[in-house]
Order: sequence, then C-alpha cells, then structure tokens
Amino acid sequence: MPEKIKILTISDHPLSPSGVGLQTKMMIEGMLKTGKYKFISLGGAIQHADYTPIKVGEYGGDWIILPVDGYGNQDMIRSMLHRERPDILWFMTDPRFWDWLWMMENEIRSLVPMVYYHVWDNYPYPNFNRSFYESNDLVATISKVTDDIVRNVAPTVESIYLPHTTQTDIFKKYPENQVKEFKYQSFPKDKSIDKFVVMWNSRNARRKQSGSLIYWFKTFLDQVGHDNASLVMHTDPRDPNGQDLELILKELNLTDGQVLISKEKYPSEVMAMMYNMADCTISVSDAEGFGLSTFESLSCETPIIVTMTGGLQEQVTDGEEWFGFGIEPASKAIIGSQIVPFIYEDRVCEKDVVDALLKMYNLTKEEREELGRKGREHVLKNYGHERYINEWDKIFTKVYNEKGSWENRKNHQAWKLIEVA
Repeated sequence: MPEKIKILTISDHPLSPSGVGLQTKMMIEGMLKTGKYKFISLGGAIQHADYTPIKVGEYGGDWIILPVDGYGNQDMIRSMLHRERPDILWFMTDPRFWDWLWMMENEIRSLVPMVYYHVWDNYPYPNFNRSFYESNDLVATISKVTDDIVRNVAPTVESIYLPHTTQTDIFKKYPENQVKEFKYQSFPKDKSIDKFVVMWNSRNARRKQSGSLIYWFKTFLDQVGHDNASLVMHTDPRDPNGQDLELILKELNLTDGQVLISKEKYPSEVMAMMYNMADCTISVSDAEGFGLSTFESLSCETPIIVTMTGGLQEQVTDGEEWFGFGIEPASKAIIGSQIVPFIYEDRVCEKDVVDALLKMYNLTKEEREELGRKGREHVLKNYGHERYINEWDKIFTKVYNEKGSWENRKNHQAWKLIEVA
C-alpha cells in the first residue's frame, strides 16, 4: 500500500452548500482525518469567481480543489489521470450528468477503479440506467429505494447501501433559553414566542412545491388563526428555477409575519438554531433522493412532516416508530424526458398536507418533543457521522486492495468475447 491512497473526486464543489457538496466534504474530511488518504477534487456545479486551485487550509497538500465548469470534460479527466495518477476515481450525483464520463469507462477503468455514489429518487426500475451502473467497479447508494433499484436493475454490480449523514455535533438540541431568545429575535413584528413555527429549508425549485406549500399553509392559517403560526422559508424567493414567492405572498396577503423568507446564507450553527426554533420541519417535494433539511431537523430533535417518497420515507419512520407524519402521495404520475424516459412524480394534495399540519399543531409541546427525541435517536443509530466515515474507509480500502490501480490493476477486463452465430 502507498504512503497514502490518492482519490480523484468529481462532484458539486465540496465547499458549496448543496447536498452533494456537503456529503462530499464530510466524506473527504473524514477520510483525511484517518491519515490514509490524499484528495484531488474537481469542484463543479457553481459559477466560479476564478479558477485558481484551492489548497484546503489545515490539510495542506493532502486536499486540493480545482474549480471546473459543469463537472469537467473528457480531456480534463485524461489529463488529471496521467498527471496525478490517482488510485481511485470517486464521483457523485444524478446519472444524467455522467454519460460523458461513462463513455470513456474503458480508458478510465483500465487504469483505476470507478466508485459511484448514486442518487436516484423513485421507481419504476430505471432499466435504462443498467449500462451506467455496469460501468463502475462499485456503486454506493444513498437510500433504501436507490439500493433496491441498483440491485434489481444491475444485479451483477457490487453495490453498498450507504445513506447520507449530518454533523450531529452541530445539528442537535440547544438549551431552551437560547432557543427562546433566537425565536424572539426572529419575529420583530410579533414578539410572541408561543407562535407555532413550521420550518421549510429547500431550494425554490419546481419539485420542491414551494408555491403550493404557501397556498396550503394559508388554508392551515385560516383554520388556526393567522396570528398563531408562521412558516419560515429558508430559500431564494426569486430562484430562476422556482416561483416568485414574494409575489405569491402579496397575492395571498401573507405579508404580516405569517410567512417569513430567510434569504441569507447562514453557517450550520445558525441553521441548527432555526430548526430548534421550529415546532416541525416540512417537505412536500414530489421527488427527493434523501432530503437533508428534514434530516438535519430530526438531528436537532425537531419532528418532521414529509411526502412518503424517496429517502424521506426512511427518515420519518424506521418501520416501527414514527418521528413525525408521513403523507402518502395522492397521485403518482409517470413523467420523463429524453434523458430520463420515465420516473414517478409523487404529488401530495392540499387536504392531506393541511391535515398533517393540524395534527402536529394539536399535539402538546411534550408530545412533539418526544417525537423529536426519538427522531434524533433514529439519526444517531442509523445515519451517524462516525458510521458514514467508517463505511467509506472500508469501501476505499477494499476497492484499493481488491481492484488495484495502474500497474497493479486487478479484476477488471476491458473486453469480452461474444459468440456470433
């Protein structure tokens, strides 16, 4: 084994706030703390002010990030492979972004193994992804849904279920006096700290159903009173991929504290206080690979209301206990495109969302706290940060030892014999 195993990663920029970026960052930092690894990261999916390589502070030369447009290109990968000679290529996000990479699979895998951290939201089984899955040495899956899909679509491919994690030392329950003060400061117009608060922390994008949630929350307010509850939406209200949320609020006359928009980019510690301030966190997405906002909420002991889709299903229940309320889809429409021919879109309806909000609202404070307490136990038991790091360490060690790289490449045959009748 070399002094350190070198891994080339391709993903969202590891220092960006996206879910893919955060999971990449936590994986890399965890591996670096073992002292066994070095990383070269192609950081994409954002606009860069400049393209100067970043040597990440405390890790010195063991972690260098190269800003790239998109996720890079074939010539860049060829150059990186031969210049840096990594032992493993690791990449993460939706398969739609990687067809160009899998097209050069034979070039890459003849030199180094490919490890893919796979994101997929829903059924039916995407058999159109089979060739993609079979182009990797190992596929790690982010949810039970994704894991079942890979095992059925490409049963010959080695796959390992490895769900997301979060910083449970930051996303945790904070002292009540601190939370009350934070809540008091968050409602400058209405100093009532007894107001029922619902948290929504997602990108303002179509599948997140941000506009629908505002309309449905108004229906909820019409029943419980507009002075008794608030929805806090941590998002960009003018995201070009979403709706003009501020216009919707004006249209519905929800401009007096009923819905608060949080636009600023806050550090994790502030976000943790926002979850602590809330009585519940909600997600009504019609598709969600895992769902980090509700996951962070559970880690803070704040219960959740979620669509029973994708990875959200395994957050809200472990099959026995519940840590909030799951909303079954009112409809499951098959949607698609030229790239993704078919996938379910799980839509919830207004009545079911309002009913779930009312159920949460009518619980006692103690009952909500009990749901949240069990939710954090669920997070620590099944998705703990230490487990996440240990599993990645096992995967990389196993791949390096069993697959090898460069002159020591093993167990990969770049050709096959086909009998022609």
